Amino acid sequence: MIAYRSLRVALLGGGSVGAQVARLLLEEKEELARRVGATLELVGIAVRDVDARRSVDLPRELFTTDAEQLILGADVVIELMGGIEPARSYILQAINSGADVVTANKALLATHGPELFAAAEQVGAQLYYEAAVGGAIPIIRPLRESLAGDTVRRILGIVNGTTNFILDRMDTERTSLEDALATATDLGYAEADPTADIGGYDAAQKAAILASLAFHTSVPVEAVYREGITTVTKEQIESARKAGYVVKLLAICERLTDPETGEEGVSARVYPAMVSRTHPLAAVHGANNAVFVEAEAAGSLMFYGAGAGGVETASAVLGDLVSLGRRHVVGGPGLAESTHAELPVLEIGAITTRYAVSLEVADEPGVLAAIAGVFAEHGVSVELVEQSVRGDAATATLVIGTHEAPEAALAATVDALASNRVVTKVASVLRVEGAQRQ
Repeated sequence: MIAYRSLRVALLGGGSVGAQVARLLLEEKEELARRVGATLELVGIAVRDVDARRSVDLPRELFTTDAEQLILGADVVIELMGGIEPARSYILQAINSGADVVTANKALLATHGPELFAAAEQVGAQLYYEAAVGGAIPIIRPLRESLAGDTVRRILGIVNGTTNFILDRMDTERTSLEDALATATDLGYAEADPTADIGGYDAAQKAAILASLAFHTSVPVEAVYREGITTVTKEQIESARKAGYVVKLLAICERLTDPETGEEGVSARVYPAMVSRTHPLAAVHGANNAVFVEAEAAGSLMFYGAGAGGVETASAVLGDLVSLGRRHVVGGPGLAESTHAELPVLEIGAITTRYAVSLEVADEPGVLAAIAGVFAEHGVSVELVEQSVRGDAATATLVIGTHEAPEAALAATVDALASNRVVTKVASVLRVEGAQRQ
């Protein structure tokens, strides 16, 4: 018998995720009550249009356009509207009215997370957001709780399913980016305007959230270095394949030392990179996501699964809801954000990485010596060189792989190569990531 009073749940947003959350709350009401120790009563769903068609058949009387009134009568508010406003205002209203909040809004958290967490901590409210990164993959709670006593050194994540689908299809089907994007759009993986995905904006928002959690530091999304996949070509994918690599859009969060000051800082960045086919992330296919975590005591951990989808993301939302519900029943203090280290966020030039550079050069004596001189001048060590000549052409193609070096030195090397007289064209530059750091 459930003795605790019912917990009133208000849902903001009735889209693909919101509809699935509402369905599960209604269909699994008794089972969820047994897990929480209290009945979770869905008191309403705030939407812009109560008559709009939904992916799930839900009782019409649950729908309302009055979000503010719905919030005032709730113990827990689930925000699945997306965007910045009015979501931010509604969450602040919920917190200030004494309600706990569950959200999947990565854009809002990446932009206004510190403000929302401070408001929640001030009044003792809880703000849970497992579904904001990685859909159904449990990564927020492990970083927020399980690894809170460890020192996370680095995170490598495939956190955008659309770009992973596109790059995977380019690799397995040997198709162009344009054709792979068209397929992703037809299958519903890509939006009509795919800029947020292929431009790396979505992944950058998630990187900001992961870095803030992992390093107990506020990392604004504006500080995340970002490159999308729009310049990735079939030729780069093919060259990577021949060398034993696959190209992935990675979100990388890393604790490192500033080479200029010697002080510890953090880096958060998003860019396409070559990953060895022996690395676990290379086996992440289709629209799946994965997050690879390296911690001092725990070692290497990987979290893998569906990164999007209505019912998959709803699973993470309900997990947060059950956790919040248990706190209401059992009592005691909630979990506050641990973002007090406040390490500086370093510029991209402070990182250490490897480059794979493809050059078109004059096919004449002394070219290799001239190229080697440029690398040596900038203190960058060359690991491998592959040369190919196309028939009677007056140019040759060089693919050069470097050892690890500071990003600033590598970038300066590429700039110098572009202006060197023997280089006709810098055809492509990709970073190489995935090697475990000592």
